[in-house]
Amino acid sequence: MKVHWQNHTLSKVEADVLVMPIYLNEDLVKLFTSLDKNLSKAALALIKDVAHEDGFTGKTGQQLWLPTYDNLPFKKICLYGLGSNEDQSVYRKMGAQVARKLSSLNGAAKSKSGAGAKANSRRQVTFYLRSGKNLAIEKALESALEAFVLATYSFVKYKTQTAKDDSASQPFFTKWAVSFTGKDLTEAKFAQVTSRALAMADATNMARALIAEPPAYMTPSRLALEARRIAKDHDLDIKVMDQTQIEKLGMGSFLGVARGAKEPPKFIVLKYNKAKSKKTVALVGKGITFDSGGLSLKPAQSMEHMKYDMAGAAAVLGAMQVIGQLKPKVSVMAVIAATENMPGDNALHPGDVLVSMNGKTIEVNNTDAEGRLILADAICYALREGADEVIDIATLTGAVVTALGRVAAGIMGHDDLAQKVMESGKEHGEKFWQLPLFDEYKEGLKSDIADLKNAGSRGEAGSSSAGMFLKEFTESKPWVHLDIAGVGWIDRDKDELNKGGTGFGVRTLSQYVLNQ
Repeated sequence: MKVHWQNHTLSKVEADVLVMPIYLNEDLVKLFTSLDKNLSKAALALIKDVAHEDGFTGKTGQQLWLPTYDNLPFKKICLYGLGSNEDQSVYRKMGAQVARKLSSLNGAAKSKSGAGAKANSRRQVTFYLRSGKNLAIEKALESALEAFVLATYSFVKYKTQTAKDDSASQPFFTKWAVSFTGKDLTEAKFAQVTSRALAMADATNMARALIAEPPAYMTPSRLALEARRIAKDHDLDIKVMDQTQIEKLGMGSFLGVARGAKEPPKFIVLKYNKAKSKKTVALVGKGITFDSGGLSLKPAQSMEHMKYDMAGAAAVLGAMQVIGQLKPKVSVMAVIAATENMPGDNALHPGDVLVSMNGKTIEVNNTDAEGRLILADAICYALREGADEVIDIATLTGAVVTALGRVAAGIMGHDDLAQKVMESGKEHGEKFWQLPLFDEYKEGLKSDIADLKNAGSRGEAGSSSAGMFLKEFTESKPWVHLDIAGVGWIDRDKDELNKGGTGFGVRTLSQYVLNQ
């Protein structure tokens, strides 16, 4: 997708739709006249009158779409309410809601040039950007564009299309061209900001596509192929280890989970090496490509969407795609333990004892608490390979859904690192709430026959208990754990995200690394 900058006044903007942000109770005629005195005052007065009759005041999220009947250079105008205090979230909503509206309109515009002319020329939507007291125009651009691209995403690979519906199956950007205009933004800055926004949005959509694939297709082997593709496209180092190599590394905790599946496990390591980097950041993703619960079998309703149990791995792969494109100033290692959790004839039993990569023994009292088992070995590997700090991301506990719903992810671990990660997420609308790791939670992990159990006190502080388990493998290095079980999947469209896998974490992880 290409985005264009129009460096001229409104009277020169030729577009099918102009999107204009409006502050609360703003005088429309005064606004447009101040931006360009060459616009038709009669047309502006009519727009003001219709807006008044329709009750449009510029409240946050309010929209009014009007035709201009050739009285203005743009065919339609969308007035979008910023409210009284604009921020990035308002521009994200604007980008997303405009994209959804455009998707519902007819397809590509027909040329007026008569017979023989191209019938599939794209329509043009132009966003006017306004700088404000509370938000730089660069942030407005980044938020609107990122959300616009995310809201156009759809996964239709397995939908059959009739001839009548064929136009609906065309990619959004074959039907609409996108441009931005406004004051206080140079073309060079525009190119820099749009490059970052498109990289973030494209990688998030890629992660959503990985999650959307059926589990019979998106196996550990297929996930490894996707990692190889990303590495090849962006010149990253990659290593994919099979079961024999995993055994040699002593990853008994990871292999214990993999025992019940016919699909072979894969241990995936991607590296971005930056010369003279002062540290290496490890991103560790949970890659359970389907979670039945193992012998601690889930009920059918809880199993329905368990293809998204690799959402942490998808987020890490998405972040590595962004990192490969934008080349940050710090080295990054991505580690993904990928397997299914199945109740096969060699499946892990409740009561079994596993030996992790760092030698700690684990009594398994719940085979459905498998994510922490594979992450334990993945964290150990990252630290052995020289990681200076570790961020792991996983759909780890149902308890975090109970605690935070599908609004925010749980985060726990090193306080300073957690604050930096949360600030990175805030820039992209990805919310977190820090949960405690009190020493008392370790009591629930005590085992009578091993160093610790994999599941703590049933029904009590489930998310913090899981975080406390992972902390046992971090060697006191800076580490945070992101539990995205609630936000990794949604059942209805919300803002820039469509129902299904969200790709949550791609933008947070990428932004954190880019901030270094």
